[in-house]
Formats: sequence, C-alpha cells, structure tokens
Amino acid sequence: MSLKPETWKRIESKKIADCRVFEVREDLCQRASDGKKGSFYCLENPDWVNVIALTKQSEVVLIEQYRHGAEEIVLEIPGGMVDEDESADTAAGRELLEETGFQARQIIFLGKSHPNPAIQNNALYHFLALDCEITSKTKFDEHESVVTKLVSLAEVENLIKNEKITHSLVLAAFYWLFIYQKQR
Repeated sequence: MSLKPETWKRIESKKIADCRVFEVREDLCQRASDGKKGSFYCLENPDWVNVIALTKQSEVVLIEQYRHGAEEIVLEIPGGMVDEDESADTAAGRELLEETGFQARQIIFLGKSHPNPAIQNNALYHFLALDCEITSKTKFDEHESVVTKLVSLAEVENLIKNEKITHSLVLAAFYWLFIYQKQR
C-alpha cells in the first residue's frame, strides 16, 4: 500500500497585502479526506533567476549587497526577478548585465528549485554564464547597492565551507553547477 500526503483544495482567496516585490494572499482551504477547513498564507512572487557567471579566466563573478532580512552584507551571485513576458534565460542575462556590467557569450540552464514552497508560489531558475566580459556600466534598481568581486572557481568551495557564502539560493545554484560538471 502506497501512502500519500493529504491535499487541501483552495475554496477562496483574497489578497491581504501588496509589498512592492511580492503580494500576500490568504487562502481558505479544505482538506479532501475529512472536510476540515483552514487558512493558509502565500507570498506571491514572480519567478526568480540566479547566475553563476564565469569569466574567460574561470573567475566567478560574485556580488556583495546589503540584505535587510539578515541585516548584513551578503556574498551572492547575480540574480533577480523574471519580468512579465520575459523568459528566464533572458532575465538571467539581463540581471547579470544590470548588476555587474558583465555579459556572457553563452548562458546554460542548470536547474530549477522552489525557494520556499511552504509559503511561496514561485520558482528559481539557476543558470551558468560562460566567457563573461564587462561590456557596460551597472544599472541598479533604486534600492540596490552592489559591489562586484571576482574569485577563482576553486575558491568558492572554501567560501562556502567558511560561511562566507551562506545564501541558500546561491548554495542551490552551486549544487546545480556541481551536477552539471559531474555529468560532463
């Protein structure tokens, strides 16, 4: 006999907050097995992308920026929201260029993850950008302040081990890179 988790059917929804980069939705749901009702909350986000960008010298293009939730400067890879009517790979190239000024000769899809499926409805698409070169100035959003850092690809493992890279979505991207490299 195969066991399956119980599911909940959404009966009604209402938007309860618009927070500029996401909305909060309250769902009244009903469990299929016994009819029990309950409220669930969802952060509605557009899909996201992040990019492991490698220069021709195999340097990784990292960024540092202040993150309000952690209240500290965090070492990350470029990324951001997929705009409406934009493909994920186009968004990856755009975000890389806007945040770092780097442009890639080739962008490769690595994989997809769900940032926090318990409370968020979006997906994150991870990309590898190859042969990156600076081609323009950065173009930050009004709330962004980003500093670009170049490190060797070999150095990334130590940055993770020494908790210099702690952003879980960045760690997921490097895991997808590991899978990609293993398959080649």
